[in-house]
Amino acid sequence: MVNLTPKLSQNAWDEMFSQHGVRDSYRQVLEALQSLNQQTLNDKQKQASDLFMNQGITFTVYTDDNQGIERIFPFDIIPRIITKQEWDEVENGIKQRLKALNYFLEDIYGEQNIIKDDIIPASLIASCPHYIQEVHGIKVPHNIHVHIAGIDLIRGKKGEFYVLEDNLRCPSGVSYMLENREITKRIFPDMLTSNKVSMVGNYPMIFHNILVSLSPRNISNPTVVLLTPGVYNSAYYEHTFLARQMGIPLVEGRDLVVNNNKVYMKTTSGLQQIDVIYRRLDDDYLDPLAFKPDSTLGVPGLISAYREGNVALVNAVGNGVADDKAVYAYVPEMIQYYLNEEPILKNVPTYQMENLEEREMVFSDMENMVIKETNQSGGYGMIMGNKASQQELDDAKIAITANPRNFIAQPIIQLSTVPCFIDGELKLRHVDLRPFALCGPKGIQIVPGGLTRVALTEGSLVVNSSQGGGSKDTWIIK
Repeated sequence: MVNLTPKLSQNAWDEMFSQHGVRDSYRQVLEALQSLNQQTLNDKQKQASDLFMNQGITFTVYTDDNQGIERIFPFDIIPRIITKQEWDEVENGIKQRLKALNYFLEDIYGEQNIIKDDIIPASLIASCPHYIQEVHGIKVPHNIHVHIAGIDLIRGKKGEFYVLEDNLRCPSGVSYMLENREITKRIFPDMLTSNKVSMVGNYPMIFHNILVSLSPRNISNPTVVLLTPGVYNSAYYEHTFLARQMGIPLVEGRDLVVNNNKVYMKTTSGLQQIDVIYRRLDDDYLDPLAFKPDSTLGVPGLISAYREGNVALVNAVGNGVADDKAVYAYVPEMIQYYLNEEPILKNVPTYQMENLEEREMVFSDMENMVIKETNQSGGYGMIMGNKASQQELDDAKIAITANPRNFIAQPIIQLSTVPCFIDGELKLRHVDLRPFALCGPKGIQIVPGGLTRVALTEGSLVVNSSQGGGSKDTWIIK
């Protein structure tokens, strides 16, 4: 018999079980699981893994010698369930946050009133490596800088949601959200219907409609492309998946050319003008004439065409200043400043290492802190104080003291847990959630779900796929 009653942690919120038993939102799912024997559940887990393998649903991990290793994205068959009431808070909070962040980006590349009014220090923006002076003053379509955002959320000890990170440049993972749902349909078709799970499959259509709406040319059928760095990029599977789902060409920089400040795609029938580029290429590599001169991935002259308003880039260039981890600390102030509202979703408490008092406080309590480099992602450049050796902590202090702007610290929060089917039993593992928000001229739309990432190692709080994490299907139940 499968053990379906894991031992609960006293330090974390479990989303399936409380101290009084199974939560109402999970009751029907647990009953369905209990009706299956262990061999059946094992077979379903293997079926899911085989489907991922056969469909080539992979990501790439880079080792110390810069060699890329293709891996199947680990998938756990037990869904993560969020109620409609909980989701409404998440959705409203993300919409509020993105409105403020978009106002911030429009302001910081324009009048910079938030600096003039002493809400954010000018030095913080000037020292941000992702503040792109070259695009200052560029007018973006409909004043929208963030068209797709992946906002990382965690739940604290009482089940409350916190925003952990704002991903506003080239957020990844949406293909896994969509594929997870397709796999679940195959292995638990009846459970999805009986639980009235909200659908996520219309994401590509919603996103494609937004891309088309951004065309600088007023034509009925603008040309939209997805620009990829190529097959060696860690998210290349996602690039091919999204291009196919939206029915748009997948192109590399060498497939495009700029002529007279307009961007064209090379085709067998000649040059075809491009109106909108969904780019999965970092700012620095977009245009060797504007940024890295040795970049072979971008398109010479692209920024000139962008500045002239002849092509739309999604997301806008320069968004990285808004998801710098040091700037993140000021998002509640942005919400107050631009919207005159209280934040619906809280930040994780964040300590600026440039502040001497905060730095000394963190140094005295590093075992209970997570140290993050402000411009790293994917779980890199991070030290968990409760797992680090004394030597690692001492080295971190030296690095922080030498360049305090490059670091923040946050108290370690025990992420919520969700049971996973591991070795024939339900075992608690920590999770986060990345909902995907799409912003267009008609407002912000968030498909009801997201990518739940799982720290598959027992006790680990690091959920990133590059660090050995996996994922679950995320159900929003009505």
